[in-house]
Amino acid sequence: MGSSRTLGDLFDSFEREAFRLETLDDYSRSGNTDAYELFRAGEPQPDGYNAEWVAELRSHTGRGKRVYRVHVLTRPLTEYLRFELGWGYRKNMTGGEEFFILDVTDAPNPLAGVPDFWLFDSADTAVMEYDEHGAFRGANVLPVAETERFLVYRQAALAHAEPFTDWWAKYGK
Repeated sequence: MGSSRTLGDLFDSFEREAFRLETLDDYSRSGNTDAYELFRAGEPQPDGYNAEWVAELRSHTGRGKRVYRVHVLTRPLTEYLRFELGWGYRKNMTGGEEFFILDVTDAPNPLAGVPDFWLFDSADTAVMEYDEHGAFRGANVLPVAETERFLVYRQAALAHAEPFTDWWAKYGK
């Protein structure tokens, strides 16, 4: 395959695992803006919230594929992170996605300067690009030759992270 592959292509074709590193405190302009406004207004989570993503997750995890992510963050959480973790992560877990938190509040960030990315089957990398306001600008699928450093980033993230449910029990709400 050539460099014309897209993030969607990688989601459609991965066979074993999809790993995501999240590094931003605010993705509020990248999707689910209506749900975020409901959250900010103190409204309950809508019944169909994230239903399409949960269905996609189930289509992968139901076939034995792993979808998991690490979010690098500091406390106190931004309002957006309270929404993402409290609504998004907890809902997406029902589709089988796994979450880990790398809390760098009281520790150096082992991934300082590393961009957000998806890594598929330890082979294909898509670097996620956002503007300064957290709006998604696109994904840059890298040549396979650049994968090695992202494998190192994933290893470092997982080595320093803890399961979301453990972290949330200590620091959530």
